[in-house]
Amino acid sequence: MARYGYARVSTTEQNLDAQTAALEAAGCDLIRTETKSGASREGREELALLLDFLRTGDELVVTRVDRLARSIRDLQEVVHQVRTKGATLRATEQPIDTSTAAGKAFLDMLGVFAEFELNIRKERQLEGIAKAKERGVYKGRPAKIDVDRVKALRDQGMGATAIAREMGIGRASVYRVLDEA
Repeated sequence: MARYGYARVSTTEQNLDAQTAALEAAGCDLIRTETKSGASREGREELALLLDFLRTGDELVVTRVDRLARSIRDLQEVVHQVRTKGATLRATEQPIDTSTAAGKAFLDMLGVFAEFELNIRKERQLEGIAKAKERGVYKGRPAKIDVDRVKALRDQGMGATAIAREMGIGRASVYRVLDEA
């Protein structure tokens, strides 16, 4: 039986040290880490590698369920994959051990709360952006296209494709600038 640890942070500003220390203390034979944001498992190569590598009797260890999945669907898919392999899932900071009925039930509850938390955070962010826009504080991303240069290149006789190539921008962006002019 092997014990594999998985640690994840969402941004490069976050630190994996606390998670890896907890996984080492839990006796993990191997710890895989990654920095990946988002609510789905998409693009989490290290997690996919661990899930593929699990064998009967192995244990996948995380510090908290929200490091593993942020949606109940993804969490259930991970748990299904772990169970199908004959392995178990355990969290060091939460009473989760899928080898017990209580652990399975608690896991599902935590998955629901993790998804709820993610949805609440998104709602608050959208509300904050809307209020900032009303106050004129939030204006979106600043334009990165030199409109005057696009017009000057067109006046020199260049076509949209040549302008896009010259400036390193998309042809649709060139057309958008020229249509607004």
